[in-house]
Amino acid sequence: MKTNHVNRRDFFRLSATAGVSAMLIPGAKAARASLVTANKNEIPVRTLGRTGVKLPILSMGVMRADNPNVVRAAYNSGIFHFDTAHGYQNGKNEEMLGKFFTGKPRDSFFIATKGKFDYPLKDDFEETYEKLVDQSLKRLNMDHVDLFYTHALDKVEEVKDERVIAVLKKFKEDGKTRFIGFSAHAGKPELLDAAIEAGIYDVVLLSYNFKLSNLKETEEAIARAAKAGIGLVAMKTMTGGTEDAEGKKKINAQACLKWAWKNEHITTVIPGFSNYDELDECLAAAHSPELTTADTDYLASLCGQEMLYCQQCGKCRTECPEHLPIPDIMRAYMYAYGYKYSRMSKETLAGLELSPDICSNCDTCKVKCPSGFDISAKIAAITPVMQVPDEFLT
Repeated sequence: MKTNHVNRRDFFRLSATAGVSAMLIPGAKAARASLVTANKNEIPVRTLGRTGVKLPILSMGVMRADNPNVVRAAYNSGIFHFDTAHGYQNGKNEEMLGKFFTGKPRDSFFIATKGKFDYPLKDDFEETYEKLVDQSLKRLNMDHVDLFYTHALDKVEEVKDERVIAVLKKFKEDGKTRFIGFSAHAGKPELLDAAIEAGIYDVVLLSYNFKLSNLKETEEAIARAAKAGIGLVAMKTMTGGTEDAEGKKKINAQACLKWAWKNEHITTVIPGFSNYDELDECLAAAHSPELTTADTDYLASLCGQEMLYCQQCGKCRTECPEHLPIPDIMRAYMYAYGYKYSRMSKETLAGLELSPDICSNCDTCKVKCPSGFDISAKIAAITPVMQVPDEFLT
């Protein structure tokens, strides 16, 4: 039977009235193939370390997404690893995924979520953290996740803390997660070495992109972790999403993704696409993942200029007389001006408990950022978002 081309927007318009099953290829799994992607090659897969799980090199970071139809488009395009977190959209992100995946075969998707904890650990850490995981499972409408990460670690002692390790082991033994790991925004190779030494982490989610100032050391640590059987998942591959420090010129996402995939130890990446156009761009890269000379030249041209990606090196903390959490503030700036996600920016800032009169004690900023960031200007530009009501934020 001859099939007419149907684009993704038409697919969802038609499926809303005629039913999704009428649009599927006969005999194909609903989770894997739709008319939209029937003529495309499958996305290449790689093995996630010692877990043995094979994942497509392209996954979905769901953080910014609030439209379940975009999740459906990704799912029907062959993506089946979805990354969320307890705190994303104040829990609504997990709830959206829970509603979407209800009724779908459990082995047709791979869910990762993350949970933060305060450090140094409080007396009630174990009880509080288990309640966090239980709440995430309730939101997801699942009895277990495939992968649970401790969220945004940046210290070796956090990775190796015996109480943290014990509670993660318990989650795994209790069947609340199949695999355990941690995520790290800071590009610190020593965190990977700590994971190797701890011996319990199945996966590490790390920032990995062409702008890393310590790229050589990071890639050497990645190779050591991979040799030890740890699965590596990459985030922040697009260095903030724009070519410029002002967030005005969109970066070439395909070149960034292909650059990350050239490292055979990176199993998958989790770009945070939130609309069909961004998904299409990521899929185009996944179906032709070879890094071209043009891609390499393009990325090389950006290496020497200031962008939105903060290296999270932490040098600014020691230079700042007030010891402000500048790396986290810069991350909030990236969310707003790069990702165009001001709500996440506000959530990030809210967690820092900043003083309303931040920077008022200094006439001149004493921080000299190695990446060339104008720290005081960026702080002045982003902190007012804390006063904006949520309903006015994107």
